[in-house]
Amino acid sequence: MGRWEPNARGRLAEAALELYSERGFEQTTVAEIAKRAGLTERTYFRHYADKREVLFGGSELQDLLVEVIAGVPESTAPIDALAVGLEALAGVFDERRPFARKRQAVIAANPELQERELIKLASLSAALAGALRLRGVPEPAASLTAEVGVAVFKVGFERWITASDDRPMAPVMRELLDGLKAVTAGGDGA
Repeated sequence: MGRWEPNARGRLAEAALELYSERGFEQTTVAEIAKRAGLTERTYFRHYADKREVLFGGSELQDLLVEVIAGVPESTAPIDALAVGLEALAGVFDERRPFARKRQAVIAANPELQERELIKLASLSAALAGALRLRGVPEPAASLTAEVGVAVFKVGFERWITASDDRPMAPVMRELLDGLKAVTAGGDGA
């Protein structure tokens, strides 16, 4: 085995997902994941703290959301800045739909992974609230908008992942956010 292999993180994530799908999360070891990826356990632990983190590792999506929201013009309403951020996230997921479907199935089958997913969403909400506060959105509006954003993302992701069509994620997010805006404006959100 060579000293350096390209895309170790991605290969480990793919190998883990394959094994979790085939054998189950509890029955899979880090050693098996590393072997399937053609890497060592030591390399695995350089990238991920444990076998759960391979499904949740990195903060790329959170960083993208914060960066996009920071770049939206100051005059943009917080909920509209959130919409721009959600659209950016949707673009990332569209490229990884098969992976996202498999990953979600593995998470849905394991309470420990479901708990980790909720922790990740809470972290996303906190980062989003921070980005909104940096834009001058006061509390509690920043936290409320962040929580709404995470709820829209969660519901939209679930709808998108289970849809039988190949529609991109962004329109799903937009429809949900528009429905929410209609409800808060006194409409029925349909």
